Amino acid sequence: MTIRRYPFSALRFGSRNASRSVGVSTVVTGAPPVESNPVRLQRVERLPHPRLRSSLRGGYAAYVTTGDAGLILPATTSVLLVMKVEDSPLRPPQFVTGAHGSYSVVVGACAPLYVEVPLAPIAAYRVLGRPLDELSRQMVDLDDVLGPDGARLGDVVRDAPSWQQSFDRIDRFLLDRLDSGPEATPEVAEAWRRLNATDGRIPIRALAAGVGWSHKHLIAKFQQQVGLAPKRAARLVRFERVLHRIDHERSPDWGMLAAELGYADQPHLTREFAEFTGTSPAAYLTGRPRGRRR
Repeated sequence: MTIRRYPFSALRFGSRNASRSVGVSTVVTGAPPVESNPVRLQRVERLPHPRLRSSLRGGYAAYVTTGDAGLILPATTSVLLVMKVEDSPLRPPQFVTGAHGSYSVVVGACAPLYVEVPLAPIAAYRVLGRPLDELSRQMVDLDDVLGPDGARLGDVVRDAPSWQQSFDRIDRFLLDRLDSGPEATPEVAEAWRRLNATDGRIPIRALAAGVGWSHKHLIAKFQQQVGLAPKRAARLVRFERVLHRIDHERSPDWGMLAAELGYADQPHLTREFAEFTGTSPAAYLTGRPRGRRR
């Protein structure tokens, strides 16, 4: 099956020392500048079916957007399934973005309404049925990955009369795919479990020794089935703990948070924010979407 990969005009990746902050927006070196009308988001959330909760990095989220440019996506270990409810000129009606180890900027208007599903890597490997390193730092038409099932998922989400029923239909789809997809190797699954259990603080050589593989072999297999190298994944696991902790806080104690999650100091955490979100902690808080749970 041919996979159509969408160019960086649709999704651009930042890198350390390659950006400057402008309020809650970011200009990425080599990318068109972010306009003065950045995207604002409102979010409706719901937890998935209990059998799926270990398979997602968080819950389902439906977004309502206003504005026309400047949406920044933090670096993530998740593989994101996106189904547009209302279409927009750029990007397919349903698509997948692989794990990415640096922040990215969505260039051009977002869909006014869309649903996002953040799959954990091991589950994504099973749901999508292909090596995840093929999708890393890519935006790919979901139809090219899942065939007719990709289009079907987009259709049932769009046809649902409510967010609740959209989420119910995603539940059923994912449960079916998890029951039939390929399993990650036990060693990769255990390495991923240990990274999460230690908040990413286990040394990679100790991780390899713990699953009985050489360092080199672990890197190759882990990248194939998780989509990132173990060291980068470990840093992101810890950083995603930070984002989870501040998700609904107005004024986090950054020094205490840095200490609790094993950063050397608050400036260390601030540097990680710059690398993984393209902005500062304070600007990230200002620009995050407003949400409510259902």
